[in-house]
Amino acid sequence: MSNIPFTTIDWSTIEKTIHPGTTGEAYWQTVQSAGLRIRIVEYSEGYLADHWCQKGHIVHCLEGEFVSEMENGSAFSLTKGMTYVVSDNLSSHRSKTTGPVKLLIIDGDFLQNNSTNK
Repeated sequence: MSNIPFTTIDWSTIEKTIHPGTTGEAYWQTVQSAGLRIRIVEYSEGYLADHWCQKGHIVHCLEGEFVSEMENGSAFSLTKGMTYVVSDNLSSHRSKTTGPVKLLIIDGDFLQNNSTNK
């Protein structure tokens, strides 16, 4: 990942893209740099991700409440002001909501699991 100069993001100027889930929809506003992706993601009421994700993320809940389900059967509920962090390939997870949710999600090369790259 390269150095990041001081940057401001005006999210009101970033287009929203729609990503259907198994149920509900996710709306992404994405800023992409070399080795870094920053997103505001909004989940609709009743959203369930359409896949198990093994990518690393820093996920901060800005509004609402969601459940991060693990493929092994465990689950973690996050509410406004809570954050989870995981590196690539260290969990298989997906998001589920009952009501609408707004998240800040950061991911990129810095979350690579070095133990899998040896």
